[in-house]
Amino acid sequence: MASLISATTWVARGIARRQPTKYKLDEAELERVSKLARIDIEDARRELEKASKEIEKWDAEKGTNGEIEGDDDAWEDEPTDAEAGEADDSKMDVDEPPTKSSDPNDLSIYNLDSYDQESQSVAAGPFSNIKGLAYYRDNEDDPYITLKEDPEEDEREELEVLPSDNLLVVAKTEDEIPQLEVYVYEETTDSLYVHHDIMLPSFPLCLEWLDFPVASSSSSSDSSQNRGNFVAVGTMEPEIEIWDLDTFDSLYPAALLGRPDKTAAHVPTPVGTGKKKKKKMKSRAASSEHHVDAVLSLSWNRTHRQLLASASADKTVKLWDLSRPSTDPAIRSLEVHKDKVQAVEWNQLEPTVILTGSYDRTVRIFDSRAPAAGVGAIVGADVEALRWDPWDANRFYVSLENGIVLNFDARTLPSDLSEPSPAQFTLSAHDGAVSALDVNPHIRGCLATGGTDKMIKVWNINEPEQGQREISMVTSRELGVGKVFSVSWSPDDPLTLAAAGSKAKLQLWEVGTNAGVRKAFGQKLRDAGKQLREKEGGGIVGVESDDEESDGEE
Repeated sequence: MASLISATTWVARGIARRQPTKYKLDEAELERVSKLARIDIEDARRELEKASKEIEKWDAEKGTNGEIEGDDDAWEDEPTDAEAGEADDSKMDVDEPPTKSSDPNDLSIYNLDSYDQESQSVAAGPFSNIKGLAYYRDNEDDPYITLKEDPEEDEREELEVLPSDNLLVVAKTEDEIPQLEVYVYEETTDSLYVHHDIMLPSFPLCLEWLDFPVASSSSSSDSSQNRGNFVAVGTMEPEIEIWDLDTFDSLYPAALLGRPDKTAAHVPTPVGTGKKKKKKMKSRAASSEHHVDAVLSLSWNRTHRQLLASASADKTVKLWDLSRPSTDPAIRSLEVHKDKVQAVEWNQLEPTVILTGSYDRTVRIFDSRAPAAGVGAIVGADVEALRWDPWDANRFYVSLENGIVLNFDARTLPSDLSEPSPAQFTLSAHDGAVSALDVNPHIRGCLATGGTDKMIKVWNINEPEQGQREISMVTSRELGVGKVFSVSWSPDDPLTLAAAGSKAKLQLWEVGTNAGVRKAFGQKLRDAGKQLREKEGGGIVGVESDDEESDGEE
């Protein structure tokens, strides 16, 4: 596992601050970090200094040209002493700025007495002898340069995010270094580039965007509007990190949910001695206040905006109140599965209802106000992903490890899992696990799937009021991202799809460039009040790289 992208999430246009702020490490921030991490201020200072050094080291290793600095091979290109001497002889002389005399009639600085003794080569032209040219080490000293450079202004222009730009947050592990990369996508120019990145302490597994400012955040978000621009990150560690996307060069998250106190068994305890100690670890003790294993999925409630749900490998689903201090425990722990809970999602049309899927090969639906009563279904394989249908409050999709996608109606599911629970329809989507799934929020019946067979497919599902249901694959494509781990529709453009996977590469697919897609979804877009914009080109937008593998190019 050298490099891969495990998750992506979009940020809609107009949400990000136009001018992001720089992270400030002061006494107030040190005090906040010490409370957040449950450590002393001096320990927090050392931890932040260490994180700062790691970031500087990471930036230095990347270098300005993408090569690692400090490589032993770089010494081979150093010039010898003789070559250095020759190079010095060919350098231009540097003229110092002329000193001003107090006497305005003093013409000695022009050396007019020896004017006739100048070399004849000078008469051939002002540029015949390059050593006669004067230049200055700093543009500030040159009197002929009137437009001075402003580094701060240049930095502001580079970091500016326009209201017409989308942000894309990517959970990436590159050369075993976990990080978040925040991309800017300019739809008008088909430009995609990295705006800034955030180093993470552990391998990221899932992402969820939210706009609710967490209680312990020291961010620059507009508190009067009670809005922000945050991303929640689930990692191999049991904590949930929440980062402010409008702050760059951050060393510590805005909030940290589920970190136990010093007395809790947070770190696995080795069992036995000698070699066995390295191979077998004692499991963390289960807790109703926080997770004790990796966080596999996150879901933010867009109606009750202070609520965040998390699913974990510790077989539990936990609910968090973001309006409370982040040091507070989870407000509820739900133990509804017998194995790792792979996916969780709130129903945006019924905001108290939660859908979960597990490796115990079941899906469960329950009301968060009364979790003891719920319904479910046996799906026959490990659950990879699930999505509620944004067009029907009772329908949802489940993708499985065996390449199948199922569609269920919650009203037909039993409360007892021993009873049969037939799906509304079954779709054989991929020749391997369907590891990614998303339902288009702009077009009814438009579904995107991605699998470990490296293919991404777009499906059209027509369900007329009278007549038989029609399901067809509209288009499919291999985008060169490897095994697909994430597909997600744009919140603004109906036919723009983001995809990423095992090759650690993010690609945007303008699906509307395909004639079959325009024919299949044109009328649906018009019915939804959307305009179908035809685009030229191959429809693929990505970050250009000099060392891209040829087999991944389309």
